[in-house]
Amino acid sequence: MSKLHHVRHPKTAPVQTWGPRNPEAPASPSQSWPVQPQGIPPGQFPYQSQATTPLPRKRHRVFFWVFLAVQILFLIWVIAGAASGSGTPEGCQGMTGDDLKFCNDASDLGTTIGVGLIVGFWVAADFVLGVTYLIYRLATRQPRV
Repeated sequence: MSKLHHVRHPKTAPVQTWGPRNPEAPASPSQSWPVQPQGIPPGQFPYQSQATTPLPRKRHRVFFWVFLAVQILFLIWVIAGAASGSGTPEGCQGMTGDDLKFCNDASDLGTTIGVGLIVGFWVAADFVLGVTYLIYRLATRQPRV
């Protein structure tokens, strides 16, 4: 087969001819260009603008830990209150018969009332914490678009 040659001007680059290429010839400029990385750079999405939407911050769960601490404190208080009514009270020392029985029953009744009040305070504190959290969430929610 014949090769097609073009007439070239002396100041221009050599024209590539048709046909098989010489393997010792230097690579064409298109093969020596740097390779661009494929895909989206980390942290950037095509639907987000870099200037308008900052990366979301990690949410701190302060309310959860405060609520958990309050629950533990009330649980300790209930256990301590219930344990304080065990055994014979000091005021019942020296009594016998029905007097001792009534004194122990009165002590147990006082312990029951005390633990009941602690549980009532516990429920009230949880209610106040729940309402406070609800108001906070409503105040900081994102508006609908």
